[in-house]
Amino acid sequence: MVSGINPSRPLIDRTIVVTRPAAQAGPLAKAIAAAGGAPLLFPLLDIAPAADPQPLAAAAEQLASYRWAVFVSPNAVEYALPALLARGSWPSDLQPATVGPGTARALAAHGIGGCLAPSERFDSESLLALPELAAGQVAGQRVAIFRGDGGRELLADTLRERGATVDCIACYRRSPPIGDSQPLLAAWRAGRLDALTISSSEGLRYLLDLLDDEGRHWLKATPLFVPHARIAATARQLGLDKIILSGGADSGIMAALLAYNWSP
Repeated sequence: MVSGINPSRPLIDRTIVVTRPAAQAGPLAKAIAAAGGAPLLFPLLDIAPAADPQPLAAAAEQLASYRWAVFVSPNAVEYALPALLARGSWPSDLQPATVGPGTARALAAHGIGGCLAPSERFDSESLLALPELAAGQVAGQRVAIFRGDGGRELLADTLRERGATVDCIACYRRSPPIGDSQPLLAAWRAGRLDALTISSSEGLRYLLDLLDDEGRHWLKATPLFVPHARIAATARQLGLDKIILSGGADSGIMAALLAYNWSP
């Protein structure tokens, strides 16, 4: 800990826990390190291919029959797109859509541009608010939603209410990480854990289950940076109150970390 702030390295001597899945943690960890901080990688979700590959294979066979292909996360791109493109090029009439810029960048890395995505809040509600997905636009159209197992049904249910035919394709599954809380407890006991970044309500629940009474005491006293009001609400319901609501994506989390008053 330090009392002063180095303007060029504003997170100097601050240990920030990054809880994104391992494959998505790199950019945020690098940004924290570039600002002088020490990222502590502690994934709260493990990501793996869906247990049943048949729905994805079936979607690949009929890909050209869809008007919209919605990818809910970079994981959806990673686990669905290779199977979809293995059967041919992206159909010219198939419009891609996502809930956030990170997923749009993942699609662009595979050569798929022109993605419909919200420009401010990055969630299903904001995507559904776009005029391109209004009832008069999607009625009678087929929509494929590529996502993980489980999750919210708002996007699919709302599009169905607007007259679309919607297929939800689980292309990956999420599970609690294998391991224990010792890395976090050790950092807390040494006075070297300053904040956690939490990117999903599901992951936060896993964390609470993983921690013992000592760990929960430390967690309650530690700032939590969350990129969505829904995660903040979950944190409050779980008895946590040092919650900082950031903007979306890694850039929003970093902006909140840099703006935070780290004085004791």
